[in-house]
Amino acid sequence: MLTYTLFIVGFYFLIKGADWLIEGASSVAKKFKVSNLMIGLTVVSFGTSAPELVVNILASFKGSSDLAIGNIIGSNIANILLILGIAAIIFPLAVRKGTVNKEIPLNLLAVFVLWLLANDQLIDNVVFSTLSRIDGAIFLAFFVIFMYYTLGLSKVEGESEEVEKYSLWKSILMIVGGIVALALGGQWIVDGAIKIAFKFGMSESLVGLTIVAVGTSLPELAASAMAAYKHKADIAIGNVVGSNVFNIFWILGASAIIRPIIFSPALNFDIYFMAFITVLLFLFMFIGKKMILQRWQGVTMVFVYIFYIGYIIIRG
Repeated sequence: MLTYTLFIVGFYFLIKGADWLIEGASSVAKKFKVSNLMIGLTVVSFGTSAPELVVNILASFKGSSDLAIGNIIGSNIANILLILGIAAIIFPLAVRKGTVNKEIPLNLLAVFVLWLLANDQLIDNVVFSTLSRIDGAIFLAFFVIFMYYTLGLSKVEGESEEVEKYSLWKSILMIVGGIVALALGGQWIVDGAIKIAFKFGMSESLVGLTIVAVGTSLPELAASAMAAYKHKADIAIGNVVGSNVFNIFWILGASAIIRPIIFSPALNFDIYFMAFITVLLFLFMFIGKKMILQRWQGVTMVFVYIFYIGYIIIRG
């Protein structure tokens, strides 16, 4: 019972820890006269990906590769279908031309690179597939290019992140507290996920694709839902699209460099499904009202997500 309680509490620690880390680090950066733009692109962007990163690193160290990869794939699927779907239901999302023409295709590129680097068995006929440290370095190289592109885009479009200032000591305490909360929350989630999988006869990839993936995506859900409620469509969809690229290039890249990750070919279906829904999101931009993710499309996406979850539970 304690394990399950800590598993649930772990998500609160993970999300709160990321929040403290972002606020504390942003405040320190502001004190040293770092621009809001750079804080948004670095501290905030990396901070919102901290839950997935911590869970992945701890899962990799414990040898739970299926949980690590399942978490990333599941988070990306939940981001598109569940989070964008709910946001569009709250308020139709007007999407920028640059997001449709460049950032959604970048998501598809990230999915293709993941498939290409993960399928050693399929491509090279080796004994098993793994995301090696070299693969991790390739992911990170793509990530650097993505960050460079994002910086240029933000300068043109004038995006910024409002930052609240705290005293230096309070900021440091928030940073330290955030790191501790992330570490504890991540540890409890990974331990709980492994025990749940063992007790109920579930695979670690199933736990990663469902419970852990949705849990680590809660910050994105909260941010996108609130942005949609405030009619800030750019933030709602940009948050999801950027997060998906971060998850593959940054988190899987960093995780693979720390420790190579064994890849199960059974997860190829989920990679194909992730590619399918990315293409679906792109096509939705040209169906009905162009460049607007409409309510009926949001409802469709949520239902597709429910069917997907039902299928992978039956699949086991």
